[in-house]
Amino acid sequence: MTTVNDTEHSHDLRIGVIGYGARSTLATHAHKPGEGSRVTVVAEPTQRGKDLARERHGGDVTLVDDVDQLLAEHEVDAVMILAPDYAHAEIALKTLGAGIATFSEKPMAIRVEDTDAMLVMAKQKRARLYVGHNMRHMPVIRQMKKIVDSGRIGRVRAIWCRHFVGAGGDFYFKDWHAERAKATSLLLQKGAHDIDVIHWLAGGYTRRVSGIGDLAVYGDITDRRDNTDRRMWDWYDAENWPPTAQKEMNPVIDVEDISMINMTLDNGVLASYEQCHFTPDYWRNYTVIGDAGRIENMGDGGGDQIHIWESRYSGAGRPDAVEVIDRGDGGHGGADPNLVAEFLRFVREGGATDVSAVAAREAVATGVLGAESIRNGGVPYDVPAIPEDVRGYFDSGQA
Repeated sequence: MTTVNDTEHSHDLRIGVIGYGARSTLATHAHKPGEGSRVTVVAEPTQRGKDLARERHGGDVTLVDDVDQLLAEHEVDAVMILAPDYAHAEIALKTLGAGIATFSEKPMAIRVEDTDAMLVMAKQKRARLYVGHNMRHMPVIRQMKKIVDSGRIGRVRAIWCRHFVGAGGDFYFKDWHAERAKATSLLLQKGAHDIDVIHWLAGGYTRRVSGIGDLAVYGDITDRRDNTDRRMWDWYDAENWPPTAQKEMNPVIDVEDISMINMTLDNGVLASYEQCHFTPDYWRNYTVIGDAGRIENMGDGGGDQIHIWESRYSGAGRPDAVEVIDRGDGGHGGADPNLVAEFLRFVREGGATDVSAVAAREAVATGVLGAESIRNGGVPYDVPAIPEDVRGYFDSGQA
């Protein structure tokens, strides 16, 4: 395993970035020369991505084509995998196999067996693994978590999440996200966030899942185009409305654009998640019901509100208390810079983190089996547990 370079740039961690596309802004939070970390090498196959990396990180950054070249020719202290979802596992098994601390953007992988292989490899090589579930750092989620943990609404008994994906047609149905072979289901790309949050708020993991869903709208659109020569912001148009008027969709569309899953957690909490990609609005609504009250977020950004009901005298629009959601600095309400900061601290020091690799696996497993249920008539599936020795290793901080 490579070690921290103690002579250059005030002991900066040397960070390798693999994939420089839609989530490449995360790498900018790790590039702080002289302040603890710097991006030294970027592996990216496209010239456009290479040019963007050079623009952001300067002339000193080395550009290579792929992870194999990076590992063969360069020493780094940690890597950030920001490649498309279907590439996460293959890349991570190489970096973890080399003993390098690894950040994998979420979802951890698109198959359960790949997530389990990543956990086992990290344990075998004692290589620190961290998954980019940035919503655990979003103010709305952290504030709801604090309320739940305070006991104010009693013991959590149920959680409901409605996810309105108003930009779904532009974000997820014009490139590889629309293909089962490359995404498995949007219960991973989008839903893995929310499944992870449900698990975190509930204090447990899904052990049985069932669902219904459909490709209700976008599959009927015949205007198709191969968009591999473009990126999302090249085709995004906020004026695209209604969803049936979308154009230049991906040639293959076989993932659902509306999905609903029900989950039974290992601690008895019941949960549901609903995701729709053809709504006009774009936000998440969580309801957490305890045996002494409930909370619900009205909006998920800074300045929006969390409503708290604690008595039978309250009602619709009349909560007993209101908490305003904090405004953070940086992407996703400040979640992105805080996520990267926690990863870099973890690389240096180890120990517990708010983000959990075990939880990331459980989110993928729930999403994958939820999609299987949707595609097989709603039959419930049992979610296999992680072996105790593997879970124990990660729960102890990968020590």
